[in-house]
Amino acid sequence: MTSSLRTIGAWLARRAENIAAAMLVAMFAAFLLQIAFRYVLGLPIGWTHEISVILWLWLVLWGAAFVVREREEIRFDILYGAVGAGPRRAMALASALALIALYAISLPAVVDYVTFMKVERTSYLKIRFDWLFSIYIVFAVATIIRYIWIAWQSLRGVAPDEFDPTKASSGV
Repeated sequence: MTSSLRTIGAWLARRAENIAAAMLVAMFAAFLLQIAFRYVLGLPIGWTHEISVILWLWLVLWGAAFVVREREEIRFDILYGAVGAGPRRAMALASALALIALYAISLPAVVDYVTFMKVERTSYLKIRFDWLFSIYIVFAVATIIRYIWIAWQSLRGVAPDEFDPTKASSGV
């Protein structure tokens, strides 16, 4: 990969993290507003709960699609860490092909369902459900692209990173 593509990719990754952080801040602000209105002012409001749930849904799927790196994903690494580079490559290829197939097979039905949901709206904010659930389509397409890349790397002979339990962390 050229250095300009790496630079652009790093810039896009930082912007994806910025968007995720902004969603988290907005969700926290809505949560604080909900507490203030309910317990300080005695005026419960429903839209804050709705926006918190919507932002949580978007935050999780946005983060999984664009922020979480492949090495930070949760996996069963007892077997994965116990084998050499060749078997790790085979495991990565097998799981990538399975996930590509599953997401690709489900994608038309997902798009169908999301577009069908344009007839429904949320209770307080009146946001159409097709807009609300559209993040899943973005997530599914990004996941397919990610695993195509992982499969390609495995076919090229690039083994996934070896798991080192002494360096395991929470991702921070």
